[in-house]
Amino acid sequence: MTDTEGEKKPARVVVADDQTVVREGIVMLLGLLPGVEVVGAAGDGEEAVRLVGELAPDVVLMDLRMPRCDGVEATRRIREQYPGTQVVVLTTYADDESLFPALRAGARGYLTKDAGGDEIVRAVESVLSGDAGLSPSVQRRLLERLSQPEPGPPATAEAPPDGLTTRETEVLLLIAEGLSNQEIARKLHVSTATVKTHINNLFSKTGLKDRAQAVRYAYSKGLVRPPTQGIT
Repeated sequence: MTDTEGEKKPARVVVADDQTVVREGIVMLLGLLPGVEVVGAAGDGEEAVRLVGELAPDVVLMDLRMPRCDGVEATRRIREQYPGTQVVVLTTYADDESLFPALRAGARGYLTKDAGGDEIVRAVESVLSGDAGLSPSVQRRLLERLSQPEPGPPATAEAPPDGLTTRETEVLLLIAEGLSNQEIARKLHVSTATVKTHINNLFSKTGLKDRAQAVRYAYSKGLVRPPTQGIT
C-alpha cells in the first residue's frame, strides 16, 4: 500500500486469538516489525468480525479454535461482508480438517504459530498484493493433496448408520482393519488428536465403549465383510 506521496504505508492488521498470552505476544511481535500496524485485537471470532466492520483493517491474522465463533466461520463472514479485508490464518493446526475449510472460507494465507516475524510480514504483503501467503509446510501439504486421487465413499452404498459422518465411518473402518490411532492419523493425513475426536464422536453416537465393540459393530452393520474362506 502507498500513500499520496508514494511512500509505502504499513499494513493495518487485526489479531484474533482467544488465548490472551498468545494474542498479546503476537501483537507485541508485530509492533516490532516494519510494514505492519496493529489496529485491534479480538478474543474470538465474533469480536474479530465486529472489529473488521469498525476498523476496516487490511488483514486479519486469524486463529481457528476460538469460542462463540471459530476462525473458519469468522473468515467466511469477513470475506462475505468486508471483501476489502484479507485473512491470514495463524494457528497451531496444519491438518487437513483445519487447512482446507479455512481456505474454502476465503483465507488467502495460512501459517502455523511457529512462523517467525519475517514470515508473517511476507504473508501479509503477499495477500495484499493478490498472492497466497502460505508457509512452506502448508504448500507441500496442498501439493500432496492435489496429487492424490479423491477418496471414494465408504464401501457400503447406503448412508452411514446412526448419524455417523463420512469421516467417522472412515475411522471406524480403519479401526476394524486393526490400525492404531497413530496409523489412522498418518493414513488420513490428520493429527492424532483429530482421530481421537472422531473416535469419541462415533462412540457417543453408537453407544460403543471400546475398539473391540467397534469392530463388531462395523461387521454387524455390513460396513466390513468377513473374509471369504478359501476353497479346498
